[in-house]
Amino acid sequence: MRIALLLPLLCACAEAPPASPASPMEETRYWLEVCAAHGYSQVETAMATGREAAEVASLQARLGIKPPPKPPSQLLLLPYPGGRHPRIGFLEGAIDPHRDTKCSVFLPWEGGGYAVIDVPEAVWCEKQLVYLAHTHIPTKWDKQGVKLDRIDWTRGAGGLLTSQRRLPDGLEFSVRVERAPDGARMELRLKNGGDRTLTGLRAQVCVMLKGAPGFNAQTKENKLKIESSGVCAVRSDDGKRWIATVFEKPRLWENPPCPCIHADPFFADLAPGEETVSRGRLFVYEGEDLQAEVARRAAAGTLLR
Repeated sequence: MRIALLLPLLCACAEAPPASPASPMEETRYWLEVCAAHGYSQVETAMATGREAAEVASLQARLGIKPPPKPPSQLLLLPYPGGRHPRIGFLEGAIDPHRDTKCSVFLPWEGGGYAVIDVPEAVWCEKQLVYLAHTHIPTKWDKQGVKLDRIDWTRGAGGLLTSQRRLPDGLEFSVRVERAPDGARMELRLKNGGDRTLTGLRAQVCVMLKGAPGFNAQTKENKLKIESSGVCAVRSDDGKRWIATVFEKPRLWENPPCPCIHADPFFADLAPGEETVSRGRLFVYEGEDLQAEVARRAAAGTLLR
């Protein structure tokens, strides 16, 4: 099993650029702190950053590395650093997972861990797989021998994460993830940069639960789909907490071996030059009646906000 090794890139957000570019040492500190937040060992940190474990140990001591603090009134949202496979099982279905689509939402209770959002995990167009954030089923471009570049999140003020990719046929997708008081807000935008109408557009957005103790049982029994509201959720072992994901016009499903939950958005056909957007949400809820909470949010218009 290969794990994605992607050296950190110097990033700046186009919408809210930092006052000055991060220095190489500031960037190194950032990724060491991100790894620390995920509870990585020195070996995992070395794999995620492309360094030797001994060098990681020296830098951690010299820089006094600690996990970044939780922001006030928000959940902590960080890029997923790679170096550790985000699934428990079905690993043969996700070889060499890319980190450039993955981010972690840290849960608000003691020892809660984190859930990893893969957005998008996959993009389909005209019944063909045109993008996949790991190696499994060959994509349209794999079959043509076209290799897509690895990219990384662009980091903005307030924990904002954005990315943008243009595929060889002109289809573009861009992602925006921002932290919220109880999770994260997501936006997945598709644009037809080609010269013909594109049909059959859909995406997979996966929420992986390996890093979330109490939610990562490899079973369907702790999962709940609320079709009327587009919500797919997982219940904690004690039945008192939930992690839920929702998107506009989704397909809801779960994959127990991973384990993960999905609310995968569908998109309208796009003529040349047209674009469309689907908005989504990950939220946590402490309580036993998730359906009542979802109904409350839907009535208040806050399910996707």
